[in-house]
Amino acid sequence: MVVSGALTLLPAAIGESAVPVAAAAQPPLPVPGTVLSGIGEELANPGGSSPGSNDWSCRPTVAHPDPVILLHGTAGNRQTEWGTLSPLLVNAGYCVFALTYGNDPSLPWPLSGFGGLGPLEQSGVQLADFVHRVLAETGARKVDVVGHSLGTILPEYYAKFLGGTDTIGRYVSLAPFWNQGLPVGTPGLGTSSGGAVPAAPPPVPSLCASCDQTDPGAPFMTMMQSGGVYSPQIRYTNIMTRYDEVVVPYTDGYAPAPNATNIVVQDQCAQDFSEHLALVADPVALTDVLNALDPAHPRPVPCTFVPPFLG
Repeated sequence: MVVSGALTLLPAAIGESAVPVAAAAQPPLPVPGTVLSGIGEELANPGGSSPGSNDWSCRPTVAHPDPVILLHGTAGNRQTEWGTLSPLLVNAGYCVFALTYGNDPSLPWPLSGFGGLGPLEQSGVQLADFVHRVLAETGARKVDVVGHSLGTILPEYYAKFLGGTDTIGRYVSLAPFWNQGLPVGTPGLGTSSGGAVPAAPPPVPSLCASCDQTDPGAPFMTMMQSGGVYSPQIRYTNIMTRYDEVVVPYTDGYAPAPNATNIVVQDQCAQDFSEHLALVADPVALTDVLNALDPAHPRPVPCTFVPPFLG
């Protein structure tokens, strides 16, 4: 399959010098080539973790002193989106952790596996607790974060309003939406008026509180954008695709600043047709992630055909 062939470029692009000696003794984890891998892992191991992630015995190396925390998008969880990136990062020598936030663990699976639905204030507290645990267990001073979609806004809430600014070093966003919010009418998600017309109180609680909060013009997004979208102490990388069908326009994720780098994957590779979800397994985008986390050792960004919806 073309996608799998594309991903074979990534380990070669990493380079042996980027892998600590201690990690080299372990056989590399398989790196699947599509977004379907994480979904398959969830079906096979409900509520589990992506390969290589949440190893609480992992200790950061001198080469990669900051553990990496992965944050899923709406209706995802710690396993469904990271079947490709988690083993890729572990093979590169990182300690990798991921949590499911904004779900209801009291529900039976698979309902308990749908995260990112609860109020973002509550999810922010979950993230803060998780970061503190990662720092305590690993002995690290800071973490790096990689988020997708809704998972791109949550760390900034933690940084701005929950005292997390000093604990995040590098902040990598896949399909972010800094400038406006997710448009009303995102399939199966948004339920409010987006602030354009006052909405009557719903007769039952929203099934996706975070969707209402990220509507354009919603008070939560206005709060997040006040004073600028970035925290000055953090280094940001935004990775976007022109074919994003959820963040519309995709340039809502483009926010220039001295401490931010903005990347559109099609500017690097015209054969890349990844859309919103496919970014999490796109070899072009994931090489950008590696380079954002370790800019001192840049890898060549591959250019190969990337289909939509698969990565």
